[in-house]
Amino acid sequence: MINTINFPGLGIYLNIKRVAFTVGIREIYWYGIIIGIGLLLAVIVANALAKREGLPVESITDIALISTPVSIIFARLYFVFWNWKDYSGNFADIINIRKGGLAIYGAIIGGVLMSYIYCRVKKTDVKKVFDVGSYGLLTGQIIGRWGNFVNAEAYGSETSLPWRMELYSSELGRFISVHPTFLYESLWNLAGLVGLLIYRKRKKFDGELFLIYVAWYGIGRSWIEQLRVDSLPYEANFKVSQIFAIITAVLAIALIIYKRLLCGGQKEKS
Repeated sequence: MINTINFPGLGIYLNIKRVAFTVGIREIYWYGIIIGIGLLLAVIVANALAKREGLPVESITDIALISTPVSIIFARLYFVFWNWKDYSGNFADIINIRKGGLAIYGAIIGGVLMSYIYCRVKKTDVKKVFDVGSYGLLTGQIIGRWGNFVNAEAYGSETSLPWRMELYSSELGRFISVHPTFLYESLWNLAGLVGLLIYRKRKKFDGELFLIYVAWYGIGRSWIEQLRVDSLPYEANFKVSQIFAIITAVLAIALIIYKRLLCGGQKEKS
């Protein structure tokens, strides 16, 4: 399958194959390759910064190996839960992720949960691991959103802005010009990653960088989600990811303020 994706305002016209190559009869999609690259770079970045935090060298790699399959399962369960009407009574479709249907917030929840369990079992500093993990999460999300671009998905409402993205809508039977929300989120995460790298030596307490990540991503996701036309659940009048983003951002900001007041402006001792 070939997706025609254009940016007419920028003079960019593309025909993108969803299938990168085949192994026997198995098709390997660009989406999976891009997600894999994002995961690999996330581990590399987090590992590099873990050493500076005094964390065990193998901790981040071990967490990634344990958390990745759990994150995929949670991403799928999150998606299926909010679209249960389409999957109830059909177990085969629930487990068939090759048809698509993974939600990033589900993946984050699964990854954070497994990271916490790992740290408790291994007696590793949870807050430091979460701080370092923030760099990895942002790196993975920056790259991963380009998988949505290849699939011509996760786009927004129609617009005439100069950077509009043009693609074919099978539902409308015509080409439409839309907000490239995949790009908005990728760039938002890139800004967040740069910001964390600049701020990391100024943090007041362990866990602050993770809270900043939660707040930053939540703020960005809340307004980006408002533009998207494929938000979960598909047929509801509310956008669950937008609500979740707002709640988590508010809680993270409140915790940062609370912890900073406790620190009295001084850096907390580890």
